[in-house]
Amino acid sequence: MDLKKLNPWNWFKHEEGGERGGGLPVRQADYPLSGVSPTLALHQEIDRLFDQAFRSFGMPAFGSGFDRGMLGPMSFRPNVDIDVGEHEYRITAELPGVDEKDVEVDVTPDGTLTLRGHKRQEREERSRNAYRLERAYGEFQRVLALPDDADRDNVDARFKNGVLTLTIPRKAIARPEVRRITVKGE
Repeated sequence: MDLKKLNPWNWFKHEEGGERGGGLPVRQADYPLSGVSPTLALHQEIDRLFDQAFRSFGMPAFGSGFDRGMLGPMSFRPNVDIDVGEHEYRITAELPGVDEKDVEVDVTPDGTLTLRGHKRQEREERSRNAYRLERAYGEFQRVLALPDDADRDNVDARFKNGVLTLTIPRKAIARPEVRRITVKGE
C-alpha cells in the first residue's frame, strides 16, 4: 500500500528536506544541548528518528518539545492551517504578538510560498513589591510548496488580530487529451 496516496500534496516538503525526506546527515550543531545531558540527547535522537520515519512516508514531521529552533535564532514557529476548498486554498498562520509590518510573504515562480517575519514582544508588570519585564524576540519562517493548480499571481494576504490569512485561487489545469487508438486486425 502506498501511503503517499493518503497524503495527496505535501505542503511542507521544502521545510522537511525535500520530497524524499532526505536531508543532511545529523550534525552536533543540530542538537545544542546534546553535550549537557545523556537523557536529553537520547530524547532528541528518538524525536529525530520518528521525524525521519514519518517523512519517509511523505507525512509532515511532528517535531519535539525541545524544538531545534527553540534555542537558535529561529525561536518562533507559527502554526499554519491549510484549508482546501473547491475554488481556493486558504492558509492561516497564527502570529500572536507580531505586527503586520514585520510579516513578509513571498511566492517564487516554482511555487514556493515563504512566510517570514520578526516577533518583538515586551511585557511589563508592576505591583506593590515586584517589578517584572519580559521580552521575546525572534525570527520565524515557514516554507510551503504550492500545488500546481494554485494561482500564484493572485495571492491575497490579510492580517487581523494576530492571524495572517492567505487566499489563493485555484485555476484549472489542462489535462492531457486521451486519444483512442484504433486496433486493426492483421
